[in-house]
Order: sequence, then C-alpha cells, then structure tokens
Amino acid sequence: MPVITIDNRRVGPGEPVFIIAELSANHRQDFQIALDTIEAMGKAGADAVKLQTYRPDTITIDSAQDCFQINQGTIWDGRTLYQLYTEAATPWDWYPRLKQEAKRRGLICFSSPFDKTAVDYLEEMAAPAYKIASFEITDIPLIQYAASKGKPIILSTGIALLPDVEEAIAAIRETGNNEIALLKCASVYPTPFEELNLQAMPALAARFGVVAGLSDHTTGITAACAATALGASIIEKHFILDKALGGPDAAFSLDPAEFAAMVRAVREVEAALGSADYTISERVDKSRQHARSLFVVKDIQAHELFTEDNVKSIRPGLGAHPRYLNIIIGKRAKTAIGKGTPLSLDMIID
Repeated sequence: MPVITIDNRRVGPGEPVFIIAELSANHRQDFQIALDTIEAMGKAGADAVKLQTYRPDTITIDSAQDCFQINQGTIWDGRTLYQLYTEAATPWDWYPRLKQEAKRRGLICFSSPFDKTAVDYLEEMAAPAYKIASFEITDIPLIQYAASKGKPIILSTGIALLPDVEEAIAAIRETGNNEIALLKCASVYPTPFEELNLQAMPALAARFGVVAGLSDHTTGITAACAATALGASIIEKHFILDKALGGPDAAFSLDPAEFAAMVRAVREVEAALGSADYTISERVDKSRQHARSLFVVKDIQAHELFTEDNVKSIRPGLGAHPRYLNIIIGKRAKTAIGKGTPLSLDMIID
C-alpha cells in the first residue's frame, strides 16, 4: 500500500489520519492572529498547518474586466479576483516565524505554492511537502516544477475531471517523484453534502495507487468522519480562531472547539474501524463468560434421565456448549447433580 513521508511522518493506509489545519485567509492580515491561530491549532489536535504562498500579482492581474469578476454563485461574488486575493494573501515575510511557531507547537508546516517563485521561496524555507490547490491542478508546469524538488505532492481534485487528474499524476511521476496524495474535494464554498461524492475517494486511491484523503469545505465535521470511515489518510479543514473575525473563508472554517471535536471524532472512528480481525480482546473474552451454556436447572438423581425440563441453555457460559443439548437429552446422569450446576459431558453415562 502506498505511503508518503512528510517531515518524517508516515502518511497512508495503516497510519493515523494526518489532520491538516488550513490557515488560508483566516489571519485577516494580522500577524498576531496568525500566531494565535497556530497555537490554537496545536491545542485542538492538528498534525499540521498549511499555508498558501502567493501574491495577488502571481495568481491573477488587477483588472475589472468581466472575466476577472467573481460571479459564479459563490460567497465571494461582487469582487474581482485581484481584490479577493489581496485580502486573502499571507505576507511572505511571515513564513519563517509561522514555521517556527508551528514547530514549537508540534505541528508540521507546509504550503500551497501558486507559481514557480513561490516554490523557490518555499524551498528556501525547507518545505517538507507541497500542496497543489484545486484550481491549479491543470497547471502542469507548476506541478512538475514542485514535484521536481522531490517532496511529497498533495493534489486537491476540486475542479478536476478524470483526465485532469491522470495528466497531473503522470506529470509528477515523470519527474521520478512517486510521493503523491490525492484529496477528494468539491470546489464549492461551502460545499453542500450532495456535492461531495466521497465514494470517489477510495476509487481514486485504487485507480492511481496513491494515498487518498479529503480536503473538506463543508460545514461541520460529518464529512471528515465519513471520509475516515471510507479510508481517508488525510483530512484537511479550514481553521479560524474566531468566526466573528469574518473573512473570505469563515463560512466553512471550524473554530478551535469545533476543530477539536472533529479531531476527537476522527480518532474515535479510527479506533472503531480497527481491522478485519475476528479474534476477541481480553475484555471481550471476559464478557464471553456470560454467553449461554448448559446447566442443570432442577435437582437430578443418579441414573435419572436428562430432559428438556431439567437441563437448559442459560447464562453464564460455564457449562457445556449448547450444541450438545440434543445429544444429552435422553441420556442418564452418572451421579446426583444439584440445581444450578454447570453441566459437563463427563457427568453423562454414555
């Protein structure tokens, strides 16, 4: 089974779900909020914090032409792309401090680059992995450039058709990089549950032989739990320090208490899934003692017949297996047996 390694952390089937807290624009251009958010991410149980590395001019141009207007029925309608990305961008000079804070909190820190200059900058920051955002999955030159650095590549599939996914994965593998994860994603913000199609996640993993997970833009934690049950190795969810901060991503972000609840739920689902093993634990074995078995339920004299009236299958499980009941009925007792005695086969005259 495929496994990738991010900063010495193994991620894949058989490993604990790798839970990523996405900072995105939820710092609201305030460095202290960014630091406080990373602290809260660590306390909430995240494994990693993911940033986004772009400048408005590296992702679009400052134009008010119709094609640069957001008008697709999103929560960002009425603005231009440039306006949105100006509001949402993370200042690049924050990165060394944010990464340091993440490390102090026990979090792996990595980012989504949106052009080659961002990859170069993140290489200077010793980035342990690269996340390719949904809308960049068709940017094959960017994907190949990031993959050429030999770090794990995590791809979100939000806007992708199957041929887009095939082309992106082929482009990564052409560089000799096989450290690939695919995140099922729906690029609708927030995502209605009926748009999510989680069944595609394990199908993508099987089709491409990669680690699979979920980049989740639904509200709440239901989708994360369902994805875990379907075998997700990665869960990515937007994190906001306080929803009252507002901002472009607030509507589909979790606050610290909600994120902590998601982490607990994911870990509980993991524990409940266990493995395809029909052995029983020591605790269950103790409960097994209360299964049914054969007991003498009326006093029986020596040489008296066993009948359905004086032998029954009852709890606890200290007597002979109930499968022997039909064999025992009609046979005789070797000695007198008192009511409440577990019946054993050596009490029977053959």
